[in-house]
Amino acid sequence: MVVGMSETSSAREREVDVVVIGGGSTGENVADRAHRGGLGEVVVVEDELVGGECSYWACMPSKALLRPTAALEAARRVPGAQAAVTGEVDVEAVLARRTSFTSDWDDASQVEWVEGAGLELVRGRARLDGERRVVVTTSDGGTTTLTARHAVVVAVGSTPVTPPIDGLDGVRHWSSREATSSRSVPPRLLVLGGGVVGSELATAYRRLGSEVSLVAGSAVLSPMEPRAGELVGDALREMGVEVVVGSRAQSVERDGDEGEVCLTLDDGRVLVGDELLVATGRKPQTGDLGLETVGLEPGDALDIDAAGQVRGASGQWLYAAGDVTGLAPLTHMGKYAARAVGDVVAARARGEAAEEPAAWTKHATTALHRAVTQVVFTDPEVASVGMTSQQARDAGLDVRVVELDLAVAGSALHADGYTGWACMVVDESRRVVVGMTFVGQDVAELCQSAAIAVAGEVPLERLWHAVPPYPTISEVWLRLLEAYGF
Repeated sequence: MVVGMSETSSAREREVDVVVIGGGSTGENVADRAHRGGLGEVVVVEDELVGGECSYWACMPSKALLRPTAALEAARRVPGAQAAVTGEVDVEAVLARRTSFTSDWDDASQVEWVEGAGLELVRGRARLDGERRVVVTTSDGGTTTLTARHAVVVAVGSTPVTPPIDGLDGVRHWSSREATSSRSVPPRLLVLGGGVVGSELATAYRRLGSEVSLVAGSAVLSPMEPRAGELVGDALREMGVEVVVGSRAQSVERDGDEGEVCLTLDDGRVLVGDELLVATGRKPQTGDLGLETVGLEPGDALDIDAAGQVRGASGQWLYAAGDVTGLAPLTHMGKYAARAVGDVVAARARGEAAEEPAAWTKHATTALHRAVTQVVFTDPEVASVGMTSQQARDAGLDVRVVELDLAVAGSALHADGYTGWACMVVDESRRVVVGMTFVGQDVAELCQSAAIAVAGEVPLERLWHAVPPYPTISEVWLRLLEAYGF
C-alpha cells in the first residue's frame, strides 16, 4: 500500500509496529527483515525516489558509466582481442544504458517491490516528534503522525559536503547526482576531490571523452593504503587526466550560469572547465530530522551500539543503519547493518535478544568496525577489506605487513603488461589477517575471499590450505603466504 498526497491531505494519527525513515536500500532491508520476523505493520517513509541514492545517483549509474570503457580497455590489453577493437566507445549508447539502470529515474518498480513485500510506503518528509513518534509532512502540507509500538529506524543516508571555498556557493556546480545523471559529456570537467567518487567519475568522463582535471588535495584515495592511491593516480595520468596533488582550491568563478568555470588553487594555478564536480565527501543527513525532540544533537552522526540501537535515546526503540551512523558509508555495508537491525527489532518484539549482542553473532554489526569491504571501480580497481596497515598500528596491534606486485599466471592471462599490487596486514599475536588491499584489473572479485579471511579470523596455518586454482588472479594468496614464510 502506498499512501500519497490525497490520503494525507489532512492531519491523521496511526499506531504501527515499526516506522523506517528512509526508503533507500538500507531502509528497504530493515523493513523487509522486520516484517519477515513477524511484525505485520511496517511503514517506510520516503520523500524522494524509493530505492535511494545507490539506485539512481550513485552505485548503479556510476558503474554503468564505467563498465563499457573498462571492457573496451580490457580487450585492448589482450593481443588477438585487441585487433577486433576498431572503433571508439559509443557515448550515447553508454548514457542510454546508464539511464536504463536507473529506470529513467522512475521508482515504480521499487514501489512495486515494497508493496509485494507486505510493507507500507508513506511518501513525505519525516521528523521525529518525541519518543516513538514520527510526523510525516506531504508535499501538499498534510501530515500523518505515526507512533511505533516497537521501533523507529533512521536510514536517511547522507548528503554531500560543500567545502568552504570562496565563490562556490554562488556557482552552479555538479554533485555526484548531476555527474551520474548527466545527459551529455562536457568537453572539459574539473573534479574537486580525489576520493572514491572523484576518482571513479574522473575515470568515467575521461574515457567518455572529457578533458579532466582532478584536484586531489593531499593524495588520491587518501584513506586507503598509500600505494593504492599512487597506482590509481599514475593510471589516471596515463589516460590523460591532469592530477593535481598537494594543492587545494581557493576560489571558484563562473561566467554566468552556463559559462566556463575557473578554479583557482592555493599555489596560484587556474584550472578551467565547462563543468565542476565537487566530490569532497558526505555527511550524515540528520540536520532536519527532529533529533532534538528525543535529546539528541541535530547534524551529528547517530551513535549506535552493536545492534544498531541509538545511544542517548531512552528505551529500546530508536535504531539507525547506513550512512546516517557515519560508519562504513557504503551501500552493501548499510544493507548488512539493516539486516541485523531488522532482525533484532523483530526479535525484541518477540521478547528475545534483550541485551547488546556479542561480536559476530546474528544481531551484531561487527563487520562495520572490523571487516568493511570496498571496491573502487577505477582502472586499475582497488579492493580492500578491514584495516589498512596504519589503522592496525593505530589500534595497537602487533602488525606485520606483506606486500608484493600482483604478478601471477592468472593476471598475465588477463592482460599483457598487467600492473597490480597486493598488501596483507597480519596481527602477529593471533596470526590472522586483519586487512587486505588488492590493486589491479579485475581484482574486485578477490574482495569476498579476503572478507572471509578477515571476518572468519582464519588462522594463517589454515589459510595455507585454501588452495587457489590455477591460473587465476587468486594465486596472489599463495604468493602472499609464501612471502610471509610458509
